Amino acid sequence: MKNIVITGSTRGIGYAMAKEFLRNGCNVTFSGRHENALDPLKEDLKDHWDQIHYVSCNVQDPLQLEHLWAEANKHWGSIDCWINNAGQNAPHEFIHETAYKDTAAVINTNILGMITGSQIAAREMLKQGHGQIWNMEGLGSNNMIQVKTILYGTTKHALTYFTKGLAKELEGTPIKIGRLSPGMMLTDFIMKAPDGSASGALEAKNFKFIFNTLGDRPETVAAFFIPRILSNTKNDAQLVWLTNFKAMTRFISAPLSKRKLI
Repeated sequence: MKNIVITGSTRGIGYAMAKEFLRNGCNVTFSGRHENALDPLKEDLKDHWDQIHYVSCNVQDPLQLEHLWAEANKHWGSIDCWINNAGQNAPHEFIHETAYKDTAAVINTNILGMITGSQIAAREMLKQGHGQIWNMEGLGSNNMIQVKTILYGTTKHALTYFTKGLAKELEGTPIKIGRLSPGMMLTDFIMKAPDGSASGALEAKNFKFIFNTLGDRPETVAAFFIPRILSNTKNDAQLVWLTNFKAMTRFISAPLSKRKLI
């Protein structure tokens, strides 16, 4: 039975992955920013309650990330897999219009939070003699530039570089490093701006067609990821859901498939 920690796991792809790990018999430490973030989910998780531990954590704070590791390790005895999933988006606007507080929140979460989580997990996993660290890629990881999202894309580009570098630094150790590439998903990142309002991206021309063609629900992507994470033996692994071939096939079949997510 594997012991898993996922940052940002009370909604979106983080929550979907956590549930999939539970269904695969794993113990999971859920994490979110608020103390009571798991309370609304208790009914949904009731069949796996003995496999669940919750620790509140704002990944922008290194001390809270240290606490997350310590509490999860104390509860389960060891940590087999640490997933840096917590992410922050910015308002859908040009970078010169983006407020400093939004810039700082995205960088402090997507880059500094991910790096700090990786540092802590790597250090402690080297002590225990095993473990895997996975980081969540996104728009920008593949060098794609999309206006009004370049701040988020910059952080994901940096995440990919960092994760590849971390894999090289830990080559030859018992620690395995990997990247998760989920493609486009129906989550709050797409549907909502940071303030909870409807995302400006929804107003972009052709956005709905592109999303309905390429997008998927988090549960679908999680069902693909989790068995492969659990069976992974490779360092510098990358799990890609939306491959180029899959995207091309969907565009070709779009007139007939009539996929509709939004």
